[in-house]
Amino acid sequence: MSTPVAEPADPALARVEDNPSHSRFDLWVGDELVGILGYRTASDDLDASPAGDVPGGDPQVVALMHTVVKEDFGGRGWAAILVREVLEESRVRGWRLRPVCTYVQRYLGTHTEFLALVDDAA
Repeated sequence: MSTPVAEPADPALARVEDNPSHSRFDLWVGDELVGILGYRTASDDLDASPAGDVPGGDPQVVALMHTVVKEDFGGRGWAAILVREVLEESRVRGWRLRPVCTYVQRYLGTHTEFLALVDDAA
């Protein structure tokens, strides 16, 4: 008996929403929350590690902290859809980014069209 192959992520099924009360963007597929991308701004309580601090208190500088996708949805491209949507929204908002998350760092390495969003101090 063969193992079923998981379908690749379909951007048309994805909805990414800012969830500022939890300092994250949520990735929804239908009615299911399947992933998050956490962030920190100057207005957040910066009691996390110093890597996430936004020195100078500039509200336009946002640290992208971590990307998480539910295991059942892993390895299919959902994280890439989430990160791309967050980067596009960051561009619209005029944010300068500090990519703390290693997944976001790798994504930026292969999607250089977003490198202009990275804060010079990052």
